[in-house]
Amino acid sequence: MTESTGARASTALVDDPASGPMVRVEDLHRSYGSGASAVHALRGVSFEIARGELIALKGRSGSGKTTLLNLVGGLDSPDEGRITVDGTELAGLGEKQLLELRRDRIGFVFQAFGLIPILSAAENVGVPMRLRKTRSREREERVQLLLSLVGLADHASQRPGELSGGQQQRVAIARALANRPALLIADEPTGQLDAETGLAVMELLRAVVRGEGVTALVATHDAQLLGLADRVIELSDGEITEH
Repeated sequence: MTESTGARASTALVDDPASGPMVRVEDLHRSYGSGASAVHALRGVSFEIARGELIALKGRSGSGKTTLLNLVGGLDSPDEGRITVDGTELAGLGEKQLLELRRDRIGFVFQAFGLIPILSAAENVGVPMRLRKTRSREREERVQLLLSLVGLADHASQRPGELSGGQQQRVAIARALANRPALLIADEPTGQLDAETGLAVMELLRAVVRGEGVTALVATHDAQLLGLADRVIELSDGEITEH
């Protein structure tokens, strides 16, 4: 084997979605503004997440957690650095391809739940599958399965306003799993919940990672919840300070 052939083979192995990490972040930089007033949200961040891991992203407000989640989820672009998700480098994707990546391979859970008020719990969970044009019967079966998974099978017809905060977040998690994503990104998913409910939601995420075979990156500042993660990555002023 020649040197060049060996190099190509090595690269192919690293970029093989089945053998490489779920997420690879390399020397990531992101700033907002310019000149003396520029805010450096991320400064040379690098890490990898193995498939099936639940990673907690820790840091104070303003440390760069949300910026990092937005970049990994393809919602924003870095100034410098590379992001690879499930074997795909994000920088090489057009807007349509990024949209498809977010729809089909990444699930998002936000602190504010983000449910559609006029839709029932079941209808909210089904929205991503409607966008994907999933067949009606398959969609209904998946919705029923997911609501059972998050313990809300008996609340399928209720609207968000009729559910508690913890129940709404469970619906949001079920919706994030609708299209069987490879990666689940959660930004302070327990931030609006009391301690007991927040712990229950984090335990649910832990169970989902195991049961659905999903990789998860979860931003949280709750020390009690950090213990449920496989690893903790701590950010401070846009840099990793503990890994």
